[in-house]
Amino acid sequence: MITKEYISFFKGLEKDNNKEWFHANKSTYETHVKAPFIALMDDLINEIQEFDSDISMNAKDSIFRINKDVRFSKDKTPYNTLMKAGVSPGGKRSELPGYYLGISADTIHMGGGLFNLDTTNLKKVRTYIVDNAEEFKKLINDTTFVQHFESLKGDQAKRLDTQFKAVQAEVPDIANKQFYAMTELPLKDYVGSEKLKSVIMDRFKLISPMVRFLKKALQ
Repeated sequence: MITKEYISFFKGLEKDNNKEWFHANKSTYETHVKAPFIALMDDLINEIQEFDSDISMNAKDSIFRINKDVRFSKDKTPYNTLMKAGVSPGGKRSELPGYYLGISADTIHMGGGLFNLDTTNLKKVRTYIVDNAEEFKKLINDTTFVQHFESLKGDQAKRLDTQFKAVQAEVPDIANKQFYAMTELPLKDYVGSEKLKSVIMDRFKLISPMVRFLKKALQ
């Protein structure tokens, strides 16, 4: 369960994002941040497996490290100011579609889809969208999907092969280089509440038809 101590930890880390502060508060991180987040992910993964049988990972393996990779970043602060997890058949950094959760001091980030695509798999997805355009449009125009996620997200390519450019006017998302949906909710409404798990699962279930579509595209 996410508690006030979880929020306090990240509020403090936002102000003093350095190794000294983190190590001075590491016991709080282990007890009130990492442990409850792992427990939450354990429950979520068990429920995801009920409608996505391809998921077979444990909670610890789904969680991204709190330490940042700052090698190519202008922001050299050493720690992420939220806990993040990725649930996918191929692991948290997989090129297979899956589900994402991030919880900061203020916000719950929920979504899913394809975040990492090489050139070969990107072409597979675009080809599948062309061949199944009506199904794809039905997914992204679904009233409940739009209500919670607004639209499919991803950086867009400036140039497309002719076969994909021909349908771009009808299906603009064909130009995407990633295919994912993301939504946010304020954390304050779910602190210390079992409702947190259910609201996250509601969003995961809403994105699951798109995850299934993208899986088929990569087969």
